[in-house]
Amino acid sequence: MAVSRIRRTLSFNKPNLNHQTSFSSPKGGKSYHVRSVSLPCRTHPLLSQLKDEINELKTWASKVDDRTSSWLCDGLMMLKDVHDSVDDLLQLPQTQASLRRRSDWVENLLEDFLRFVDVFGIFRASLVTLKEEQLSAQVAIRRRRDYESKLSSYAKARRNMEKEMEKLVSIVRSIGRCSLPPPVGCASLLASSTSTQNEIELAGILKDVNEVTVLVSVCVFNGISKSSMGGKYKAWASLSLWKNNNKEMMNKDFQGIREFEEVEIEKLMRLRKQKEEEEVKRVLIKMENLENSIEGIEKESEKMFRSLLNTRVSLLNICTQ
Repeated sequence: MAVSRIRRTLSFNKPNLNHQTSFSSPKGGKSYHVRSVSLPCRTHPLLSQLKDEINELKTWASKVDDRTSSWLCDGLMMLKDVHDSVDDLLQLPQTQASLRRRSDWVENLLEDFLRFVDVFGIFRASLVTLKEEQLSAQVAIRRRRDYESKLSSYAKARRNMEKEMEKLVSIVRSIGRCSLPPPVGCASLLASSTSTQNEIELAGILKDVNEVTVLVSVCVFNGISKSSMGGKYKAWASLSLWKNNNKEMMNKDFQGIREFEEVEIEKLMRLRKQKEEEEVKRVLIKMENLENSIEGIEKESEKMFRSLLNTRVSLLNICTQ
């Protein structure tokens, strides 16, 4: 969507009849606008909006208690809003002009967005695979048949998901480590050139977008990964961090997603030996809740994937125009 360019103007009211000025119209009854070329431009509303959205995401990521799939979906929705705003920003003529002058920025951004697109593509595929295995496990539990193979396949899918998420966390953390280079110019130029100041502000906001995308992605992938950990392994890892006085990392990095944690693999594997009807019903309810959670996460990750793709297309269009 193209966003109209906002022009800086000065408005002059009707002049006093007793003091004719060069700004009054010949008829003396109209006010009109004169475009200013000397005053600096204000920050574009889209930049202010992006800053607010980024700050909201940082607040979202700081939550460490009772993380649920709804919390995770909220983060993905908010991140999509950020990237939609970035795409709108890229439609502005002044943004496009700045990026054409800074081809090194565009190359860095294209590479980063390609990697983000790849990561979210893998994430979506992993969710689809997990959902299919979970449905098969639910059917086996309801029918009381084929427990051994179906639950084993589901347990394997959860472990594979954990490993895949750990890989994605590693990839995402490597994105955007090299910040966008600042515009070339001396101190006097920075103080006097509005275009250079605008480029600095643009570079800063794009860097912040990259950083918050990494932040949210790590929260999402880590949350799912740590939810699949066995109880003994999670306790051992938390104890290791506690001994190293890294309590902040212990709180954040080992906080899983509630719906995933409620469907414990160890308890599922014991379920095949149990005959209690009530226990089976409780497990099925938790699995249905998790199924709905996975569908919600998959839906929001699909939207995020498309938003990233659209932004990258906009960057490519700037390069080719």
